[in-house]
Amino acid sequence: MTVHRRNFLRFLAASPLTGLAQDALNVFDLEEAARAKLPPAHFGYLATGVEGDATLNANREAFARYPLRPRRLIDVTKVSTEVELFGQRFASPVLLAPTGSNKAFHEEGELAVARAAASRKSCQILSTAATTSLETVNEAFGAPVWFQLYPTSNWSITEKLVRRAEKAGTKILVVTVDIPAGRKTETELRFKKKDTRDCAGCHGAGPIGTADYFIRKPMFEGIEMKGESLFAPAFTWATLQRLRGMTPMKIVLKGIVTREDATLARQSNVDGIIVSNHGGRAEESGKASLDCLSEVLSAAGPGIAVLMDGGVRRGGDIFKALALGAKAVCIGRPYLWGLGAYGQRGVEMAIDILRGELELVMKQCGTRALSEIKRSHID
Repeated sequence: MTVHRRNFLRFLAASPLTGLAQDALNVFDLEEAARAKLPPAHFGYLATGVEGDATLNANREAFARYPLRPRRLIDVTKVSTEVELFGQRFASPVLLAPTGSNKAFHEEGELAVARAAASRKSCQILSTAATTSLETVNEAFGAPVWFQLYPTSNWSITEKLVRRAEKAGTKILVVTVDIPAGRKTETELRFKKKDTRDCAGCHGAGPIGTADYFIRKPMFEGIEMKGESLFAPAFTWATLQRLRGMTPMKIVLKGIVTREDATLARQSNVDGIIVSNHGGRAEESGKASLDCLSEVLSAAGPGIAVLMDGGVRRGGDIFKALALGAKAVCIGRPYLWGLGAYGQRGVEMAIDILRGELELVMKQCGTRALSEIKRSHID
């Protein structure tokens, strides 16, 4: 990107004329606008992977290894990107992944995301670590959203979160299992050094897992969290079976990347799997989510819906994931870039850009519905 374009995007990010956001040609333009607008520590939290960011980078690089195989002379006057997941229909296979602390990127936080998702008939998955309550998000979305569960270090807390989700009408419970005991986010820490603000004024002095952290998370309102942690190092397949037995909600396991764990997930009667390394924010495996997709699919079997996330930035990326067998994809950073730059409008732009690019690739490859996208459409 040229220096002139970077400067122009910084101008757009600061401009009250949000209609100028239409200048963004792709989601990377939204990233630049968000970088220009957000405080360094907040953008660092959004940008970071773990350790040397090798897994984060691998997620992006993996898509380049699968060239498209365009097809010709097929009537593609009309294409449909609609997808059905667990009895719910969405306008595209692009789901908004669970992301914490959305108010770090825009004052309306998860509410802006919910309104954008509703306006685009997209699926929103709300994080346990959200800065807006599930009930408030449901009201803004107009229906119960999917809820992502961090099991926490205490089963009684886990149970309270699950019961609250059930009471709110949640039908899909997404259980994240890829961060059992913390992580080392070096890029985030480097960005923090550039931030001259007194962060303790808003956040308190405590890191994730301390009392200061949970005070800012409304899903933990009324729950004693002293000495507790968001992470659950003792959560096992036996614990998952216990969870499976206590709720009628569909359970989607997020963070599975091997055939061995996919087999255990199938044996545990989960309803879905999200192949995910947490956007490169879990362990530094150096292996892309996309490269894990085939082995998870083969072990999961036909009865389990398999989705994936990690590195999706283009419509072609979505197409390739679907060609490799994913039912849908989840995005995190792209919609948060939009949120940080332009609020609800920015989230809508991220969804529109990716859906538009997907439709274009579908036409180029002669596929008129998601069901027509096959492994033969990529090398």
